[in-house]
Amino acid sequence: MRITAWLSRSRPWVLSVYAVSAAFSTYFCMYAFRKPFAAAHFEGAYFGGTEIELKTAFVLSQIIGYALSKYLGIKFVSELSPERRARRLLLLIGVSELALVAFGAMPPAWGAPAMFVNGLPLGMVWGTVVSYLEGRRTSDAWLAGLCASFILASGAVKDVGRWLMSAQHISEGWMPAATGALFFLPFALSVYLLNQIPAPTAEDIAARHERAPMDGHARRAFMRRFLPGLVLLLIVYVVATAFRDYRDNYGVELFAELGFGAAPAIFTRTELPVAFGVLLALGLLNIFRSHRAGLVAAFVLMLLGAVVLGASVPLLDAHVVDGAGFMLLTGLGSYLIYVPFNSVLFERLMAATGSAGTAVFSISLADALGYTGSVGAQIQKDLFEASESRLLFFRSFSLLFAAVSVVGLSLALMYFLRRVPARDAR
Repeated sequence: MRITAWLSRSRPWVLSVYAVSAAFSTYFCMYAFRKPFAAAHFEGAYFGGTEIELKTAFVLSQIIGYALSKYLGIKFVSELSPERRARRLLLLIGVSELALVAFGAMPPAWGAPAMFVNGLPLGMVWGTVVSYLEGRRTSDAWLAGLCASFILASGAVKDVGRWLMSAQHISEGWMPAATGALFFLPFALSVYLLNQIPAPTAEDIAARHERAPMDGHARRAFMRRFLPGLVLLLIVYVVATAFRDYRDNYGVELFAELGFGAAPAIFTRTELPVAFGVLLALGLLNIFRSHRAGLVAAFVLMLLGAVVLGASVPLLDAHVVDGAGFMLLTGLGSYLIYVPFNSVLFERLMAATGSAGTAVFSISLADALGYTGSVGAQIQKDLFEASESRLLFFRSFSLLFAAVSVVGLSLALMYFLRRVPARDAR
């Protein structure tokens, strides 16, 4: 390919800008198929005569499909060959959009199965995109740029969805499919550009080890080698994913309770500073050439996020920040914990320990368990704490998440420091 050949001859910064832009655009567009339905309220409707709100049923159905997709991704994404990645991405998004069309065409009672099918392919998109970027000397910076996509995209596509309903008078049922249709061609173009990124160089392989597909034996060997530390990390990530998903899916309701329900583009306004702050923090990790130092820095960054998250509730109570500031702080704190799991943490762990295989396996495993926890959080709220407002539940959840993160991350850091060489010149 001409673009691939040109990139192979280009300066490193040109390749970096190209790779981050293509990956960012690909995953940003994916969110148009996953999150716009969260902009709708589906107010006053309940699922099948139960106490579960209809919107919660849609959220749960999509998350269950998404979580199942993550479990499938443990095998299918970690074993995926580079030649099949682009076709796989287009197929996954095509199935997802067809499910959104079914969601719009069916009565509301049938919306839950459609959302399950919508989520089923989408869970494998992240790991597939990450596979283009891992195993490089500049992977920390590339993955940081990619992670900014889902911080920004979730709010942006909900704003698009709200605009389609208010300005274009598209119904709540058809709005998700309409949003996806707007982004399908940009997604296809982004995948084409992403697929032109050249393979890692010999210098990349020497610095970060070769990243080859992991079969079942390799996956089991990795788990046996680091099981206690991985368990600690996975506990934190389960809570992180549940928190992040709750904040994401019920952002409309949370902003309304905080007095910002009618504020235009409120999601984009609050998530843009969050994305910039997280991107800057993760980008700074690229200055650590020692994998041990880079791993420690990633843990310190996540612990800092726990402090910010834990401080958000008392700052709101003391009127130091308003509702928008509170949502900004919870976003910044939670994403400083959540994002490294999806990027630099496992990338650095693989490099620091010299483990064979791909970071995609660990990311897919963590995501699978994380979204299982997200289902539990949704059920906990609607069935066991139905009398609480979403904001009150969210405040308690923020403090719990901060406490679990401080304990789990501190213990995991001590565990992995004993298994990484003290001197790492790479």
